[in-house]
Formats: sequence, structure tokens, C-alpha cells
Amino acid sequence: MTASPAGAPTTISSAKPLKGILILMGAVACFCCMDASAKWLNRDLKPLQIAGVRYFVSLLVVVAFLQPWRRPDLVRTKKLGLQCGRALCLVGSTLGFFLALRYLPLTQLTSISFSAPLATALLAGPLLGERIGPRRLIAVLVGFSGVLIVTRPFGHSVHPAALFAALAALSNAFYFLATRLLAAHDRPETTMLYTSLMGTLVVSPLLPFLWQTPSSPLVWAVLVALGGFGALAHWLLILAHRHAPASLLAPFFYVQIIGAALFGLVIFDESPDRWTVIGSSIVIGSGLYLLHRERVRHKFPSTDVAV
Repeated sequence: MTASPAGAPTTISSAKPLKGILILMGAVACFCCMDASAKWLNRDLKPLQIAGVRYFVSLLVVVAFLQPWRRPDLVRTKKLGLQCGRALCLVGSTLGFFLALRYLPLTQLTSISFSAPLATALLAGPLLGERIGPRRLIAVLVGFSGVLIVTRPFGHSVHPAALFAALAALSNAFYFLATRLLAAHDRPETTMLYTSLMGTLVVSPLLPFLWQTPSSPLVWAVLVALGGFGALAHWLLILAHRHAPASLLAPFFYVQIIGAALFGLVIFDESPDRWTVIGSSIVIGSGLYLLHRERVRHKFPSTDVAV
């Protein structure tokens, strides 16, 4: 799933911005590996199975690392309903993303996914009471024009799977908004635990009905590694935000589009066409401008991302 600049806060414990950026690059690399692994697995396995194993493995890694039986405070949340709703939005985003991965080039799908912060900026007004000024509104509209250039919905070449990608981005936007609301109540580790737990509870019960046994040890290894990449990416994000503010780190998330292009070219022999390059550049530009406006307004959201 795609990383994006919105989410639950962490406390900056030291002023080491370069270290924070390098750790963030590690998180972005993990997200790129997770997306590429999911697309590779889509050739043999069903997207629901991939998502179910992804959440189950992530839960095992998170529980083993956080050891909530030794830290019962991690299980306590002040907003249980919001935690569950947020996790459900993330599950919807993951399923939409994995379904679209089977049919869309990795770079195109990643570019569409980065429209989620644009949708968040629009939805934050009616849902959170945040006023969106004319400059931010123009930036959002320009960003969505970039998404239209990438997808070309009115042309004959658009694939129906682009709808799954759009739904995934919309679910991501609601996920970001829920994370903002949780920011003042629960610590990132608690949110990370509930995310993996709810994802497992929702998707894993479906596995017996759609299970396909992986055809080789390599497929097994990639399937298990997928969940590990997700858990590791989340933890690296938490560490990154303990060394640098979100306003500094957020622009580096867009490196993921470059990573998607490299993985797409090397593994899947996908070369982004000129419309994808133009559209993704517009999406990146409008997203960076929105980040700049958030910094000016001193209301920048910190980051815990979708997986």
C-alpha cells in the first residue's frame, strides 16, 4: 500500500532531521517492496488471500515486537470506535489497491493513490471543520486534473480496475481523517496494534473459503515477506518522526512514485507512458504545494500511513 503524508503523531525526541529522513527512506523502500510483492503474487493468488496473509503476518510481527502482554497500556484506547473505523477504512484501501494491482501498471496505480491527500484536504472542511482557502482549493483541483491525466477516464484505454484504485484512494482519505482525530488520544504504537488486529479479524476469516496453496517455496516466501514489509514500514515511520517533524519528512514520501517506476520497469517490464509521467508530476507538485500551505498555517498533520 502507498505511503502518504497524514496520520498519527509521534513525539520528536531528538533533533536529527537527516537521520529521520534516512529512516523514512527505509520505510518508503519497504512500501515499494510490499507493493511490488503484492503485484507479483497477484499472478498466482487472489487479492483477498494476499491481503489476509499480509495482515496476519503483520499482526504476528507487531505483537512479537511490541509485546502488549508486558505493556498492557498499549491495548487501551480512548477511542475504540474510531480505531475500528479507521482500521476498516485501511482494509478497504488495501483491498482496492491489491485488486487494482492485478491489472494496472505499478507507477500508474501509485500515482492514483497519491490523490488521497488531495481528497483529504477537501473532506477536512465538512468533516473536521478545517477551512480550505482558495489557493488550497486550486491546488487540490490541479492535483485531481493530474489524476485524470494518469487515468484518462474518458479514453478507450482506461481499465475498469482504475475504479478500484480510486476507491482505495478515497478509503485512504477517510483513513487519514480518522487518524487526525485519533492523534490527540492514542499513541502510534496503540494505533499500529489495532490496525493489524482489525485487519486480521476482518480479512483472515475469509481465507479458508478462497485459499490457494502457493505453488512454490518462493511464492510462500514472498507472501510472508509481504506482511513483514508492511509491519517494518510502519515501525520505521514511527522512528522517523521521532527524529524529524512531519513537515520536513512529508515531501520525501513522493519518492515512492520513483520507486514504483523502478520496480515496474525491472520486475514487470512496465515503462510509464508520457501521460503517466505528466500526470504524476502534476499530482506531486500539487501535493507539495498543499504541504507548504499546511506548514505556513502551522497545522501540519504528522504521519502514520496506510498499508
